[in-house]
Amino acid sequence: MRRYLALTLALSLAACMRAPQQPPVAQPAPVVQAPHLRSEIMGLTANELVGHFGTPALQIREGTSLKLQFRGRNCVLDAYLYPQSGGTLRVTHVDARSRNGADTDQAACIAALENPS
Repeated sequence: MRRYLALTLALSLAACMRAPQQPPVAQPAPVVQAPHLRSEIMGLTANELVGHFGTPALQIREGTSLKLQFRGRNCVLDAYLYPQSGGTLRVTHVDARSRNGADTDQAACIAALENPS
């Protein structure tokens, strides 16, 4: 009887065990493409932006930051300026969208604003 009990116990434990699993195959990280953005826009001051694109359609101050919005026929460009060393406000982020609000290529929007036709 003891043998039968030991055999039953061993078989029960064996049924609960899993087969060794293969380690997961490492998948390469997806390539994230940086948005197209002309580097000369980043770091500009408000005066430099106005000199580049003209008078902004919208200007919003929030605390120490500033948002300037430039509008073209096909797109809207929002430039966000935050204080940098010395307290000078400089562009640190840019968003571009079509007039209906859909994301659009930043470089194409900047080019359209630079060369309105």
